[in-house]
Amino acid sequence: MIVTRILRAADIAVTEIRCDNPLPEMSGSMRREDAFAVALHLRDRPNGEYWEDGRRASVGDLRAGESCLHDLKRDPRGLLDKPYHVLSFYLPRAALDAIADDANAPRIGDLSYKPGTGVNDGTISCLGNLLLPALSHPDQANPLFLDHVLLAVGVHVAQTYGGMRPMSRPVRGGLAPWQERRATEILRASVKRSVTLMEVARECGLSVGYFSHAFRRTLGVSPHKWLIEQRVVLSKEKLRDDGLSLSDVATECGFSDQSHLTRAFRQTVGVSPGAWRRALQR
Repeated sequence: MIVTRILRAADIAVTEIRCDNPLPEMSGSMRREDAFAVALHLRDRPNGEYWEDGRRASVGDLRAGESCLHDLKRDPRGLLDKPYHVLSFYLPRAALDAIADDANAPRIGDLSYKPGTGVNDGTISCLGNLLLPALSHPDQANPLFLDHVLLAVGVHVAQTYGGMRPMSRPVRGGLAPWQERRATEILRASVKRSVTLMEVARECGLSVGYFSHAFRRTLGVSPHKWLIEQRVVLSKEKLRDDGLSLSDVATECGFSDQSHLTRAFRQTVGVSPGAWRRALQR
C-alpha cells in the first residue's frame, strides 16, 4: 500500500491486491464511511457477482483495464470465486472536498456510476500502471512522483464522476520570485533524499494544487520532472569520474538503481549514461 497526504489532513491511498487461487467466498464487509474506492482491474474476471447494501447489484464480466467505482457508505461486496488482480484507490470525502476547494469549485456530492459495472477509463488505467513499479518497490519510490499521480487520480475522479467544474477565477501567474527561489532551493537540496509535494508547497505558502500549476507555469515542467532533470545534471558531473561505476553514479544522484538512471538520462539527454561517458573519453 502507498499512502500520500498532500491535501491538508486527507489521505489518498492505493493498494495492489492479488489472489491467484481464491476460496469461493464473499469479500469482507468494509467499515461504512463517507469515502469511495476505485478498483482498476489488471486481469479479466468473468461473470463477477457484486452486492451493495446487501442486495445483488450486478452480474457481468470485468475486463483487464476496466475500472469499477464503489461507495463505501453502501457496503460494497463481491464474490471472490475467481483469480483477481486489482489496484484499489481510496478517496475519502475529505480528499475530494480539498480537491474542490483547491480548484475553486463547489464541493461534489456522490459519484455517478453503475454498481459493479466496469468502465473503460483510459486515464485511470494509465495512472494506475504508472504506479505498479512503485508498489513493487515502495522504498525506492519518489514521493514527488507518487503525490503527483495520486493527486491526478483524485482530480480526474472528481471531474469525471463527480461533475466537478472550477468556477471562473481571475487569471493568476506563476510563482513569485521568492517562491521560485525557495522551491528550487528545496528541490536541489533533495536531489539525494526524498521530499513531498506538500512540503515544498507549504514552504511557498501555497496549496498543493496551485503550487503544481504555478511551478509548471513558471519553469515549464512539473516539480517531479524538474527534480529528475537536476539529478541528470548532477549525474553528468559524476560520470566524469572514471572511478565511479554507473551503479555508484545512480546512488550518488538519488536514483533508485542503475536502470532508473539510464531511463532518466536517455529521456533527458538522448543517449545512455554509458554512451555519454564514452563520448567524453574520445
